[in-house]
Amino acid sequence: MIESLNLVVSLLQQMCVYLVIAYLLSKTPLFIPLMHVTIRLPYRIACYLVFSMFCIMGTYFGLRIEDSIANTRAIGAVLGGLLGGPMVGLAVGLTGGLHRYSMGGFTALACAISTMTEGLIGGVFHRYMIQGGRHDKLFNPLTVGLVTLFAEVVQMLIIIVVARPFEDAVHLVESIALPMLTANSVGAAMFMRILLDRRTIIEKQSSVFSAKALKIAARADGVLRRGFNQENSMKVARIIYEETGVGAVAITDRTKTLAFIGIGSDHHLPGMPLTSLQTLQAIANNQVMYADGNEVAYQCSIKSDCPLGASLVIPLQGEDDQVIGAIKLYEPKTKLFSTINRTLGEGIARLLSNQILAGRYERQKQMLSQSEIKLLHAQVNPHFLFNTLNTLSAVIRSNPERARVLVQYLSTFFRKNLKRPSEEACLSDEIEHVNAYLQIELARFNDRLSVEIDVDDNVADARLPAFSLQPLVENAIKHGTSQLLGGGHIRIAARRDGGDLLLTVEDNAGLYEAKPGGDGLGMNLVDRRIKTRYGERYGLAVEHERDVFTRINMRVPLETVAA
Repeated sequence: MIESLNLVVSLLQQMCVYLVIAYLLSKTPLFIPLMHVTIRLPYRIACYLVFSMFCIMGTYFGLRIEDSIANTRAIGAVLGGLLGGPMVGLAVGLTGGLHRYSMGGFTALACAISTMTEGLIGGVFHRYMIQGGRHDKLFNPLTVGLVTLFAEVVQMLIIIVVARPFEDAVHLVESIALPMLTANSVGAAMFMRILLDRRTIIEKQSSVFSAKALKIAARADGVLRRGFNQENSMKVARIIYEETGVGAVAITDRTKTLAFIGIGSDHHLPGMPLTSLQTLQAIANNQVMYADGNEVAYQCSIKSDCPLGASLVIPLQGEDDQVIGAIKLYEPKTKLFSTINRTLGEGIARLLSNQILAGRYERQKQMLSQSEIKLLHAQVNPHFLFNTLNTLSAVIRSNPERARVLVQYLSTFFRKNLKRPSEEACLSDEIEHVNAYLQIELARFNDRLSVEIDVDDNVADARLPAFSLQPLVENAIKHGTSQLLGGGHIRIAARRDGGDLLLTVEDNAGLYEAKPGGDGLGMNLVDRRIKTRYGERYGLAVEHERDVFTRINMRVPLETVAA
């Protein structure tokens, strides 16, 4: 009994060396695939390689007992199966078993078979837990210890059944059963504890990164959307400096420093041209440059006695991944620049790049909207002005007072055209604009045109894209009522429809024809502007009955002008 206990202690001592190696390796990327249930093929391969190594190591660290080896090989085989599945477990067991078989001894064959069996036992338990949706059980140290204990009991039975002579096999099992059951089950549980501790550290780091990134995102939201300039960059740099706790933060464009805050701000001044080789290289090559002041030297390019001792430079990317500047995080010479700062810095750079891109996209969209409005103006004004002058020429001789009123309407029309304060207008302004246009058209067509405007009072202050109603009215006259031999009628109506504003422009000509390329420049631009601003469920819809009516329905969200 004393001899057996001494063997337990010796084997546990060997196991401690084994676990120290496992702990050291857990600090490397090699262990990352082992911290989750392994599914992807590259991770399965990594799992096989790692646990095959530990399986072989368990044999080498074993103790020679009566032409056999008391070992901790089962830890690698069982864990390979538990984390990688049946195929990985069997492959690890086969590798460890063949290695053990090559070392000889009367239990060589039995140990080879039992090692494969242990890997398979771990794999079967893995499959059972996965199918039952109990993934977390695979990482429970107690569960791992019990599975390994069961696998070791099976190994003892295989040795008794396979190894010969039988009496020697029984005697060997009596000597090594307790030490191996204890060392392997405890060792497997502790190995899993090492993995769990490593996973917990990574998860905590990730949660810290996420919390900081979210806080920075919340505070910096929208700042760089208003423009990538010195003023906005300084605001963002201050936020990053306060939230990350680094020594200093700088933001640059491709040629100069836009913002700097923190240690060294007395000589790192906004507006100064870029002179740092790391920064210039990061921008030129679209490459993260990390000078930790230890493995990679850092030297301030402006002042030789600068207290900054480490620098991380991350490019800021714009359209098509083109570099538009950089964010720089610094630490003083008294503090090492950690990988935590690097990971967070790269996340911040992506955040700022997205903000800059979003801002540029919004400004381009605004410019496009303005261009579309100007295009609509250019489409309307020439032929409308020509027709109006002809009408005035005819009216001025017969009815000068009427001509004076028409000139006032013409003035109103062009004033509304030229002096839009923004991309939006209230419905009452749009109606006034359209009414000026219609009054001139009424004079032009005399008794051949009538107009009806029916706008509910509760939607008069509703907002809609500026210059969106007039093209529809012009289209109704130009391609509708003007083609009739008899009298034409235009009806404009506006009402609330649930949470939307529904505008209708209807003519009695019914001459609308759908065209493969769209419904004309004016209608297409109006429809696209509405959909871009509000979404696909809004825009224009056409109702039509040949030679009876054409009705254009415009739907926008019902938003009123602030008082």
